[in-house]
Amino acid sequence: MPAILTKIREQAFRVQPTATLAVGVGVGVALAACALYGTRDKKQPPPCHNNNNYKVAKNGKLHTVENGGVEIDTDNKQNIEDADETQSQTVEEHVPGLNLEFLRQIVSLAKIMVPGFRSHEVALLSVHTLCLFSRTFLSIYVASLEGSIVKHIVQKDMKAFAALLLQWFGIAVPATFINSMIRYLEGRLALAFRTRLVNHAYELYFKNQTYYRVANLDARIENADHRLTEDVSVFAQSVAHLYSSLTKPCFDLLLIVLTLASYSSKMKGNIFLGPGIATVVICLTGQLLRILSPRFGALAGEEARMKANLRHVHSRLIAHAEEVAFYGGHNVEMGQLQSAYKELVTQMTSVFNKKLWYVMLEQFCMKYVWSGTGMVMLALPILTGKKLDGTAGEGISARTEYMTTSRNLLNSAADAIERLMSSYKEIVTLAGYATRVSDMLVVFGEVARGKCVRAVHVASASSTGFQVTFRDKQPVPMGQVTYTDDLSIRVRNVPIVTPACDVVASGVSLDLNPGTHLLIVGPNGCGKSSLFRIISGLWPVFGGELSVPRPCACAHCADEPNAPPYCVARPVMFYIPQRPYMSMGSLLDQITYPSRVSEDDREAEARAMHILRVVRLDACAARHGGLRAVCDWRATLSGGEKQRMACARMFYHRPVYALLDECTSAVSMETEVVMYEEAIKEGITLLSITHRPSVWKYHTHVLEFDGAGGWSFRPLEKDVPAITPLAPTETKPIEAKSTEDTPKV
Repeated sequence: MPAILTKIREQAFRVQPTATLAVGVGVGVALAACALYGTRDKKQPPPCHNNNNYKVAKNGKLHTVENGGVEIDTDNKQNIEDADETQSQTVEEHVPGLNLEFLRQIVSLAKIMVPGFRSHEVALLSVHTLCLFSRTFLSIYVASLEGSIVKHIVQKDMKAFAALLLQWFGIAVPATFINSMIRYLEGRLALAFRTRLVNHAYELYFKNQTYYRVANLDARIENADHRLTEDVSVFAQSVAHLYSSLTKPCFDLLLIVLTLASYSSKMKGNIFLGPGIATVVICLTGQLLRILSPRFGALAGEEARMKANLRHVHSRLIAHAEEVAFYGGHNVEMGQLQSAYKELVTQMTSVFNKKLWYVMLEQFCMKYVWSGTGMVMLALPILTGKKLDGTAGEGISARTEYMTTSRNLLNSAADAIERLMSSYKEIVTLAGYATRVSDMLVVFGEVARGKCVRAVHVASASSTGFQVTFRDKQPVPMGQVTYTDDLSIRVRNVPIVTPACDVVASGVSLDLNPGTHLLIVGPNGCGKSSLFRIISGLWPVFGGELSVPRPCACAHCADEPNAPPYCVARPVMFYIPQRPYMSMGSLLDQITYPSRVSEDDREAEARAMHILRVVRLDACAARHGGLRAVCDWRATLSGGEKQRMACARMFYHRPVYALLDECTSAVSMETEVVMYEEAIKEGITLLSITHRPSVWKYHTHVLEFDGAGGWSFRPLEKDVPAITPLAPTETKPIEAKSTEDTPKV
């Protein structure tokens, strides 16, 4: 390597100052042409997303987080627009391309991928850059070595030819190692970039239940799983490959053009005419390709969206395979799969058709036009240069050496320029994935801070008497959420509003304390499960005041202002749905979810076995190999066994309040009664949605919805065998009655 550097340094010193100036101008113009070639996409305005401001309780007082993180008191309700004035939302999307928005996205993502100068990624980039720089020197040395070999062949110097041939084989060893290192480091860089992006995205995705809010409360991202996996992976690989595609050609141009200028000066030819012709040709072809280039960024983004949609249809079929099989709906599902696949095929065919003529034009300009220009550049110093000193044979061998070396170097320079100009397609494709990844991280961050955006259709007037307030065409939750220190739940005039801004009930008010077992009844769609989501903090409070207990009494949650409604250490509320979730892991992990126990925790195993006997799953544990058995429990357990497993989780964590949403509908009445009695014995306050009269006796109060916006909260007498469904009433809520006036059926 020192010999190579010395050779290049000697050749550079032979260049006259005017030649150096000409070379600098030529390289600058070539790079400018490449830059012009990559400015096809005009600047587009950034996406304009409207606000959906959620509430944060601080110091017992509610605040609303606006754009830029400015907190305003919700008592100031000025500038609030009604829903009938803003029934539609128009979001102006930007087209991915080489523009200022793309540069902003790349800078923000680069700060995540390379967090500092002392990071692991900087070390990889440094070694990668050194390898690229060394590969350029090796290319120049090999080209000059081949020229010397041809010169001695013409001179019939066998001894010098053999020596140079040995050198040529000797330089092949470091050259192949450098090439292999470039590919290796490119793969390592892509993996390092992806790891940084995935870790950052996961932190946002699991912060403040963002994974739930993105899928249910925000409508800006479809198929977040595809963006977290496929899009992030392709983006990281594209960035790592693009760094090599841009860095090495720049090194090649700077050093190769210097070497070519030194050879032209040595041949006593005109060093300005050839670079001038090449500059004009490169600028003209670059401008032509820029004008006729398709919008590869938008095409790549649309193709990624269709791939995600096809994957989503497949995953939906897998998740609901049993229901589809029972209904015999395979023809409908196959039609949906074929429709999604045909959309992807149509998009990909359109991309192929647009690439066909463009690649043909690109190859014609870069392969044939540039090759002809290169031959003119090589011939001009010989045709216009002065006669060299020495004999005729020495002049012929010198010109042969010049032609061989210059042609190899010129081919390398042309290949470098071609890669620079062809990299525009890679940059625009990268812009499409950068937009998807950047938008994903922006949405995750905003949703984690409580800002959600979705298109809603709201009627001009609500039949329940409550009207959702809007600001900037987005619903604004105006309710207050505070914490209580006595483990009580107080609801004051809280409307039940769905994410689509449908008001199913208004002005709900009730007081719950430990030991107040609440039975919730009503027709379908009246807001029973929605009330659980509001109390749990999954849905925003659009009006009134909601006071809930702090998540737990441990020191960590007491110091955390945005603590989740569930705590692994000492949970206050524990929700059990009708279709329980089975996590990955052992049978013991299903019982202790969402916490995990160590392998040698015998006390937890003994407690888990006792709970399995209570819910009558001890035989199931023995059948599948014990508590440490690992299976696909979602497919292994039946519907009733899954519900009993969810109740086992409740007994293991012993929460203050258990929110039971039809959680025993597939369990036998005998087992159901045993589990309710065990819950009462454990001191768990039950908030139950159930239609089985056999368990109504375990509750002290009833909250009844009539399905038309009305509700009634009253004590439940123990001798009442059934509850008469409320008839649809007016939009005003039903007033709570005293115990003496409670109707008996």
